[in-house]
Amino acid sequence: MTDFGAYQYEIYFDGLRGVVPHFPMTYEGWEERARATLSPSLWSYVAGGAGDEHTQRANVAAFSRRALVPRMFVGAKQRDLSVSMFGLTLPSPLMMAPVGVLGLCAQDGHGDLAAARAAARTGVPMIASTLSVDPMEQVAAEFGDTPGFFQLYTPTDRDLAASLVQRAEAAGFQGIVVTLDTWVTGWRPRDLSTSNFPQLRGHCLANYTSDPVFRAALPKPPEEDPGATVMHWAGVFGNPLTWDDLPWLRSLTTLPLIVKGLCHPEDVRRARDGGVDGIYCSNHGGRQANGGLATLDVLPEVVEAADSLPVIFDSGVRSGTDVVKALALGASAVAIGRPYIHGLAIGGVDGLVHVLRSLLAEADLLMAVDGYPTLADLTPDALRTVG
Repeated sequence: MTDFGAYQYEIYFDGLRGVVPHFPMTYEGWEERARATLSPSLWSYVAGGAGDEHTQRANVAAFSRRALVPRMFVGAKQRDLSVSMFGLTLPSPLMMAPVGVLGLCAQDGHGDLAAARAAARTGVPMIASTLSVDPMEQVAAEFGDTPGFFQLYTPTDRDLAASLVQRAEAAGFQGIVVTLDTWVTGWRPRDLSTSNFPQLRGHCLANYTSDPVFRAALPKPPEEDPGATVMHWAGVFGNPLTWDDLPWLRSLTTLPLIVKGLCHPEDVRRARDGGVDGIYCSNHGGRQANGGLATLDVLPEVVEAADSLPVIFDSGVRSGTDVVKALALGASAVAIGRPYIHGLAIGGVDGLVHVLRSLLAEADLLMAVDGYPTLADLTPDALRTVG
């Protein structure tokens, strides 16, 4: 068992030597400093959502409608936050969600590598995006003993999809996460106002330009004709998958197959019956579709429909307290997006590690104070709906 809460004592003892934290201690602080660090166009991509961003706000607000009930005389001196899923034992339920502009958010332009190094230092798995500044093999090489997962944006070219998955297997990734809700980009006014679509500018395409199948389809090597490379990528990027495609997806790999974007219990049941190994309950943080339900509000139905399958959850998570609430509603693991992007932007690997350790410390200490020593103790009965 890892004493994640001990991070606060490191900070307090540093204070005795006159050392105060270099990075902010709250989500608002991380967000404010990241906004001052990133360019306006990149900030709009990171912070923005679909439409008027109602769904993005709803994701966050859903957590405030649920309150944890404290239990006393429990003696939660030691907490066990470890989880087992996909044949792996992880020290905590926290994960880093896939982010397609992650590489650009680091000051050195290699945020994917920085996130992988933070995973190695914290034991928090990274779900590496297909859209990466550095090839997946280089990212995976930085994981150390921490398992990593590869997120697939399924291209229209099936041979290219197979190649990407085979490369992920060979690189040592421990699972394939297929994102279902991003075969076309949602209406994002912030990005439109800056005319900024990073991939159309040639950014974050290293997994494509390093792929033999993708390169073979180009009239010239990417280095010689970047414009043609981008146009070819735009033509093969998005595949609007149907249920008829699920057997093919399943056939691509023997690794655990996790499908991302499921929020309806019937979709979960069909995916479960179709042979997937895990469900990823997410609405893309409100970035893809506006006017929808908060993901936290559909999580209990998703968990029930998933039956024994692990359920990864994201969307709207801003704190360790949010992590605990999602776990109480049945999530097997909780992925974060914007918080760790902010940490990366303000401090590279060190900033990202600070954010991850802060979230884990808050979750651990909350469980200690409120009397929930293990994740198994966090059930829906631990929560009350308020407001």
